[in-house]
Amino acid sequence: MLVSNIDTPYYAVIFSTVLSENIDGYEKTSERMITLAKQQEGFLGIESARNSIGITVSYWSSLEAISKWKNNLEHTEARVLGREKWYAKYQLRICKVERAYSFEK
Repeated sequence: MLVSNIDTPYYAVIFSTVLSENIDGYEKTSERMITLAKQQEGFLGIESARNSIGITVSYWSSLEAISKWKNNLEHTEARVLGREKWYAKYQLRICKVERAYSFEK
């Protein structure tokens, strides 16, 4: 589901990943992180897709909200597991969204 109708400006955290061969526990942890992120102050929404690479974009009201999410204990533990076990490679970008447009039939 695409996220829409967020008043600008806001922030987007773009997390691009390539999985390793060992993904035991990955899906369960990923679902838990989405549930947990939705409970964080400043969380605005999330979009995700996976083929040969995965791209997850989460939307936040402020850099402070992103920092608090980064420092959440369960999220920190999941990041450690990701580096040790699930990800062959990842890249994270934080962007400020000044304008956004959408279309729907």
